[in-house]
Amino acid sequence: MKTILILGAGKSSTYLIDYLLESAHSKNRKLIIADLSKEIAEKKIKNHPNARAEPIILEQENSRKDLIGQSDVVISMLPAFLHPIIAKDCLAMGKHFFSASYESEELRQLEPEIKAKNLLFLNECGLDPGIDHMSAMKIIESEKAKGHEIIGFKSYTGGLLSPESEDNPWKYKFTWNPRNVVLAGQGTSRFIRNGRYKYIPYHMLFRRLENIHFEGLGDFEGYPNRDSLSYRKIYGLDNIPTLLRGTLRRAGFCQSWDVFVQLGMTDDSFQMDLPEGFTYRMFINSFLPFHEDQKAEAKLKDLLPWINDEIMDKIKWLGFFSNYILPKTKGSPAAILQEILEERWTLNPEDKDMIVMQHQFEVKTPSGMKKITSSLVCKGQNQEYTAMAKTVGLPLAIAVDLFLEGKIDIRGLKIPIIPQIYSPILEALESEGIIFEDKEEQIG
Repeated sequence: MKTILILGAGKSSTYLIDYLLESAHSKNRKLIIADLSKEIAEKKIKNHPNARAEPIILEQENSRKDLIGQSDVVISMLPAFLHPIIAKDCLAMGKHFFSASYESEELRQLEPEIKAKNLLFLNECGLDPGIDHMSAMKIIESEKAKGHEIIGFKSYTGGLLSPESEDNPWKYKFTWNPRNVVLAGQGTSRFIRNGRYKYIPYHMLFRRLENIHFEGLGDFEGYPNRDSLSYRKIYGLDNIPTLLRGTLRRAGFCQSWDVFVQLGMTDDSFQMDLPEGFTYRMFINSFLPFHEDQKAEAKLKDLLPWINDEIMDKIKWLGFFSNYILPKTKGSPAAILQEILEERWTLNPEDKDMIVMQHQFEVKTPSGMKKITSSLVCKGQNQEYTAMAKTVGLPLAIAVDLFLEGKIDIRGLKIPIIPQIYSPILEALESEGIIFEDKEEQIG
């Protein structure tokens, strides 16, 4: 009997756990679900006879290693900064390791030993990263096999609201880690376009947008991710003239968000210590110039003249021109902003989330240029069975299932850009309703 240890029973693990539990009896497997809260883990296993819940104290090496020692495969659904700790434990104890998070430099340093011990450490096997890699590589390899040359590749992903839940002016609520949303894009974005290197500093990021259209859903806007350049090598497109990866938001979101960026309200580099009773209006005013007579609204428009009525309505809806008391008075501007947004952008019980992803390829063929547009739309069922949990958890669950079946026999430190990994996972995802719609058109 093979034992699978899943570390972390949070929101993103729902589909992962369900998928592996469904075949646990027939495939003679046992699952251990470990979480800081044993109660949360117990709820996820639903009294399944082939599973048990365990508490784990991550800071205690004995607590971690005791559970890892009982397993054959370890799936980490913990925050990304904890993966190297778990990976090192797995390496020391000879256990295979799977995660949905980015392959870190710390894990790369372990690569020789992972290979020497004949282990598989598979990372970036979730949504983004994960499904984006696999679906892109399927098209890239297919076009290369035809002798075609890919000269342009853009890829955008967004975790958003399903249209029926877009009930505020921003058409947005938190469907994943709020801190990551508030700090998104910080740094400098790097990509290549028409053979020219392009760099967008953070203060310009939300002004350099591309319109992305999904049939039946309308328009979205995409802004570049921090690093697109490294993906030329990853995808085997070293000489491609245009490659850009980005994030999607509903049309109109980014220009409004840029107000907070320009004011410095997303800054996480210093701490504020505001008096008790400080209001939302006082908070936004603290980032505006002093004026004896002008209110915050007028000062904001003077400072950022491009602000229109639609943007003002969004800021007003968040309460920034009100005398509501701040929910938090100590912390960085970004942390205080996050607390405010968490009150306003909280999902209601009936809300549904949505994942949208689109790849755009420009391909040179013997008969001329063509464009391939490959689009994914995945809508959540409810707040437990979300689109985010489905697209993050299912690829990982399928990968582990295939590995234990012997259908993935690769070893080493890997991400899912190899046909033996991505082809069966994409096929299994289609049977779970995660399907890309591809469209081709001649453009020259």
